[in-house]
Amino acid sequence: MNKPVVVSEETLTEPVIVDDASSALKASVAGPAYIVLAGISFSHFLNDTMQSLIASVYPILKDNYALDFAQIGLITLAFQFTASLLQPVVGHFTDKKAQPFSLAIGMSSTFFGLLLLSVAHQYLVILIAAALIGLGSAVFHPESARIARMASGGRYGFAQSVFQLGGSFGTSMGPVLAALIVVPFGQPSIAWFSSIAFLAIVVLWKIGQWYKPQIRAKKTAVIERHPDAPNSRGVAFAISVLVVLLLSKQLYVSSLSSYYIFYLIDRFGVSTQAAQLYLFVFLAANAVGAFFGGPLGDRFGRKIVIWISIVGALPFTLALPYAGLTASAVLTVFIGLIISSTTSSIIVFAQELVPHRFGMISGVFFGVAFGVGGLGAAALGKLADHTSIAFVYQICSFLPAIGLLAVFLPRMSQPQR
Repeated sequence: MNKPVVVSEETLTEPVIVDDASSALKASVAGPAYIVLAGISFSHFLNDTMQSLIASVYPILKDNYALDFAQIGLITLAFQFTASLLQPVVGHFTDKKAQPFSLAIGMSSTFFGLLLLSVAHQYLVILIAAALIGLGSAVFHPESARIARMASGGRYGFAQSVFQLGGSFGTSMGPVLAALIVVPFGQPSIAWFSSIAFLAIVVLWKIGQWYKPQIRAKKTAVIERHPDAPNSRGVAFAISVLVVLLLSKQLYVSSLSSYYIFYLIDRFGVSTQAAQLYLFVFLAANAVGAFFGGPLGDRFGRKIVIWISIVGALPFTLALPYAGLTASAVLTVFIGLIISSTTSSIIVFAQELVPHRFGMISGVFFGVAFGVGGLGAAALGKLADHTSIAFVYQICSFLPAIGLLAVFLPRMSQPQR
């Protein structure tokens, strides 16, 4: 039967708990805290808008400093590898002692990173600026995911999707803002976006004021395992499968985010601004798909959503390298809608498998997404230098086939609310 797992210092860590069982039940009955969800999603929007500027200004940096594709990939690596390394560390630390104002403090790293990127004239300085923005991401994601779950009212997939929606739309705005502002006004205009970071700091400080009273640190908690959760060995295997699924999804998305602009310019001869707008179409579809994945997982089960969303994108990814310009735009819409719907379900699935390590699991999965994107971008850039961008997209088109591994995930029923 469903037995509670008592987590304490003697077992794993000292967890952070929001309230006692009765209060948690009241929160579930009351429903989601929509104002808090809106605030954390808006903060995610601001955070990822600033982060997406890095990839969006690649053509400018490439032309200004005569960079090759491998060097472009290393910029992505500097940003995403920093976030990848630190997110599990931040999550592990906040599992033991939550830091309600760490989000606002971490955003200051993004603030200074943007200012540095706007004045960077050496490749090493560009890498440092990208790493600072990655540091802000590392601090932001684990705790903000915890806050989204706190405010979910028991609708965990919905809350994670609202949180992901902000980030996905923020990512989609980067190319548009780059086309409208950075391309006409040049690299120094990146400094203007530090005002967005300042706004995010203000919003996150207010969220921290809501978050602080919810915390009871350094106390043991009784955490209910999911009634259908497998044993410890099965959990480890399932987590491994989820990581691989996220790898395949994120590596494909990273290939589009980092090099789709160059692909369109190289194959169809479009302008840089036009290519950035085509990238926006894909990223906007990615944002819409990210929102619907969580509620569908709440209703029909996370495994089936994961299965359909990754494998369902395969026919479209296989067709993309052979499509014309208009057809490519249409295909990227379908790819974005389908493949992005899996993110929320993967993360919530993992959280349900290991509920006593919520922050660390969130950090690991967000970190894996960033880290694999960075490593993949660097490797794909090197491959593109030796072959072509078109060849890279032919190889990447098979990545969603890895989604077939979803068949090995345990079937876990949705909890009754």
